Amino acid sequence: MADLVKELAVPIQLADLIVKAASEAYCFKQDCQELKAKAEKLAALLRQVARTNNVPYQRPTLRIAHETEQVLDKTLALVVKCRGSSILKRVFTIIPAAAFKKSSMQLENCLGDVSWLLRVSASGEDHDDEYLGLPPIAANEPILCLIWEQISILHTGTLEEKSDGAASLVSLARDNDRYGKLIIEEGGVPPLLKLAKEGGKEGQENAARAIGLLGRDAESVEQIVNAGVCAVFAKILKDGHMKVQSMVAWAVSELVGNHGKYQEHFAQNNIVRFLVSHLAFETVQEHSKYTIAKTRQPMSSIHSVLVASNTTNDANDQSNQRTAQQSEENLSKVPHPSGNQGSGSAMSNLVTNMAQEGKIPTNSTQQQQRQQGNAGGRNNNTTTQNNHQHKGQVSLAVTSITKGRESESPALKAEMKAMAARALWQLSKDSLTICRSLTESRALLCFAVLLEKGHEDVQSYSALALVEITAVAEKNTELRRSAFKPTSPAAKAVVEQLLHVIEKADSELLIPCIKSIGNLARTFRASETRFIKPLVKLLDETEPEVTTEAIIALNKFATTENYLCDVHSKAIISAGGTKHLIQHVYFGELMVQIPALMLLCYVAMNVPENDTLAEEEVLIVLEWSLKQAHLSAEPSLESLLPEANSRLKLYQSRGTRGFH
Repeated sequence: MADLVKELAVPIQLADLIVKAASEAYCFKQDCQELKAKAEKLAALLRQVARTNNVPYQRPTLRIAHETEQVLDKTLALVVKCRGSSILKRVFTIIPAAAFKKSSMQLENCLGDVSWLLRVSASGEDHDDEYLGLPPIAANEPILCLIWEQISILHTGTLEEKSDGAASLVSLARDNDRYGKLIIEEGGVPPLLKLAKEGGKEGQENAARAIGLLGRDAESVEQIVNAGVCAVFAKILKDGHMKVQSMVAWAVSELVGNHGKYQEHFAQNNIVRFLVSHLAFETVQEHSKYTIAKTRQPMSSIHSVLVASNTTNDANDQSNQRTAQQSEENLSKVPHPSGNQGSGSAMSNLVTNMAQEGKIPTNSTQQQQRQQGNAGGRNNNTTTQNNHQHKGQVSLAVTSITKGRESESPALKAEMKAMAARALWQLSKDSLTICRSLTESRALLCFAVLLEKGHEDVQSYSALALVEITAVAEKNTELRRSAFKPTSPAAKAVVEQLLHVIEKADSELLIPCIKSIGNLARTFRASETRFIKPLVKLLDETEPEVTTEAIIALNKFATTENYLCDVHSKAIISAGGTKHLIQHVYFGELMVQIPALMLLCYVAMNVPENDTLAEEEVLIVLEWSLKQAHLSAEPSLESLLPEANSRLKLYQSRGTRGFH
């Protein structure tokens, strides 16, 4: 309220100065008297506004006060010119007659604005729900008045009214980008965040949707983040209703997708962690640890506890033997991470193994030792209790997230997973920190499972997320070696599912899966050449986009930066890739032709002695390409093409060249 009075003080003072100056006018007295009358009336209305406007939403008042101040300042400058008493000054002072008419009209508009402001500020009983009309300030942009009204409702209305107000802002923001910017400029974000935090389920959902729609550009996202959206969204993802959580996850994906600078802000508020928990719900079995790396550490300590509990009572050899046998039986129930034991599909085994890594086997003999008062048993009991306490503390956050979600409908659960995957897809773009966090968690395993069994949207966003994670891993050696090492069960699950999609080759997931396999090209061992054949098979694909991505992926296998390029090049030739590449170089579109020629050059450089290259007349293709201006001038081929051509010539015999 103090700030409002301060803002209104300046226009009130200007109005008083106009009244005083108009009283002292020597020329254009009649026009000055008209301006004086309107200034007096305006000053009275402004004083009334300062006394009565105590509503929480003061943006209309401040904007009208600012516009009124500008008009009064210009009017005062005009009236002051009429105060000159000397004849000489009056002769050389030029005042257009239209200036008074313009000032009078502007003051009239200000009177209309301030009068409208008084009507809006009045209580419902005072104006009896009458139509308040539009203020003159909103004449050029009528929607401004509606925005003010809805934001005011967000400040002062009931929960139901606030929900309707948020829904109205959703409609405005969806229809026009300009309206969205106006909502932000007029202070709509703070009350929306408050509604998202404290409102009912429907109000929270509408508020989250509005916030997601408002963040359409970098500037808008910056203002929304600065208003505190990260903390509010984190609280909802932890404790909110699943319907609201799904909308929040969508809003996160929109905000981050339109301005990736704030990825770390969301991660610092545990939003990535909460999203992974939603993704893992009913996807992989819940366990006490968040990161895979940490779940493997307690196993050795648990094993030590079991062994210790079996050797404490030397007085009873038979009891010790029974204890050891029971401990071994319990340990044998924990499956090996390689997934070779047990029945079922490879994916099911991997999921089971990963989920059970955090489980603690039951040791019934410890209870017997507690009953017998064994000292060694008491020590072991203390250790076991500490482990259980630690487990309970770590799983507290997971429990709060999963609580009450089992009863939700399958459609809502699928929607939640889809939006969580969508958000993680956007959050992981070019972010080493977030990608490392995802690869250390259950996220990779979840993406692999959802890629196989999830609904269409979940599959799509999971595939896109894997593209971004593998793209970051491709650029970062440390992440690539830690997250996608051949012995990692999660990495195995991901690779197997990517390969399955590529071999099937009839899914909309095909292109992102091809990209992911290409990004992982440097992680495969020499024996892992099974990815080459299905990729080569796609070179005969009728869709240029699929063919192009397959060639780009194969380029990553055959490039000289890949230390197994020779092995992969031989696999490409064995799979029949040479003839397909030659056809694309001769007859393909430019988007296919250039990467196809690059791959042909890499193969020729890596295994120039291969007889198939001579049989397929690859040398003639390279020499023909050198004569094509658009190919030889291509930056990616400028040095590669001549080098491949010269290297292949060295390994082609004179007889072969003569035959060619």
